[in-house]
Amino acid sequence: MPVQSLSVRDGSFHFRLLQQYLILLKKYPILTKSVTSGILSALGNLLSQYLEARKKAKHGGPVNEIDVAGATRYAIFGLIITGPVSHFFYQLMEVWMPTTDPFCIVKRLLLDRLIFAPGFLLLFYLVMNILEAKGWEDFERKMRRSYWTALKMNWKVWTPFTFININFVPVQFRVLFANMIALFWYAYLATVRK
Repeated sequence: MPVQSLSVRDGSFHFRLLQQYLILLKKYPILTKSVTSGILSALGNLLSQYLEARKKAKHGGPVNEIDVAGATRYAIFGLIITGPVSHFFYQLMEVWMPTTDPFCIVKRLLLDRLIFAPGFLLLFYLVMNILEAKGWEDFERKMRRSYWTALKMNWKVWTPFTFININFVPVQFRVLFANMIALFWYAYLATVRK
């Protein structure tokens, strides 16, 4: 019994979406990763707002309306910072620490966890402070109050995912993989920065 091929137009919506994503990723890698980062960052913020509202409602507290400006700030950060910075970081990692290096697994993990993660988290705090039109004093206060806590949580949460991402996920999909994890991470950061 012959097996028929499924034409693209007859495929499921998800299959077509994935295929279109792969085409865009190949043609416009940075733009595709940036837009994806922006969308997933905004969704992470909206998830945080939803969970916070649900928690308040459960305890009988007043529920705030959706903060569209907050979600927009996260979208901007993902679009302008997360997508491009992550793209170039993973590309450079491949050059600096090729898989032919016998210690590349350890070196890549240490580079990401000890250099990239603290710097990227600092950049997140700084850019969010600018997008919120807050002053330097507010930035310093938030850094003192929550940066170290957020960084320790980053090391706990992200380390196993980072290990998988930088060692087993093909380089063109690393930003997408990290964005899927970041969806929940941004929900956490939106809560801890308040």
